Amino acid sequence: MQAVIETGGKQYLVAPKDKLIIEKLAANAGDTVTFDKVLLVTDEHNISLGKPYVSGSKVTGKVLVQQRGEKLVVFKYRAKSRYRRKQGHRQAETVVEIETIS
Repeated sequence: MQAVIETGGKQYLVAPKDKLIIEKLAANAGDTVTFDKVLLVTDEHNISLGKPYVSGSKVTGKVLVQQRGEKLVVFKYRAKSRYRRKQGHRQAETVVEIETIS
C-alpha cells in the first residue's frame, strides 16, 4: 500500500516502514503525527485519487528525531564593487517513520 501526502508545501510518496525527512513539525521525538492531506492512496488493485484530497483517509507516523540539515552556503557577490557576503544556513528537519495508511 502506498500514498502521496502533502506536508510542508511538498508532496511525498510513502509506504509503511518508510523513513522521511520533512520540514520541521511541532512534535517531540516519540510522538505520533497524522497527515490528513492525502492526495492518492493505492494498493495492489485499487487507486483512490482525491480532488484535491482523498476523504476519510489518513497516514500516521512516528517522529524519530528533530534535527538540522546540512549546512548551505549563501554567498552574495557583485562584480567590480567589492561586495561580498558569506552566510551559512541549516534547515530544521523532522525524521518521521510511516506506520499506517488508512
